[in-house]
Amino acid sequence: MKIFENIVNHKINNITSEELLKYAEPFKLDINKAQADKIAQYLRSKKVNIFNDKERVSLIKEIAKVTGPETAKEVNKLFVLFIKDK
Repeated sequence: MKIFENIVNHKINNITSEELLKYAEPFKLDINKAQADKIAQYLRSKKVNIFNDKERVSLIKEIAKVTGPETAKEVNKLFVLFIKDK
């Protein structure tokens, strides 16, 4: 399933703030445009592998700094859904 991991990571590492806001809505993630800009910029700069627990935890900590801990927890739940479906 390495190809699935590569596809998911590629999408996350190249996401735009507009896409992030679009995906946030159905999952009821409460983020605004400024937060989405910061998160997307961080994701594009770090090339994170969400299937690696250590990298994902580090990413969630950075997201928590931008959006707050509750939203970061929700984002982590979303990432875990991707991981479990592999």
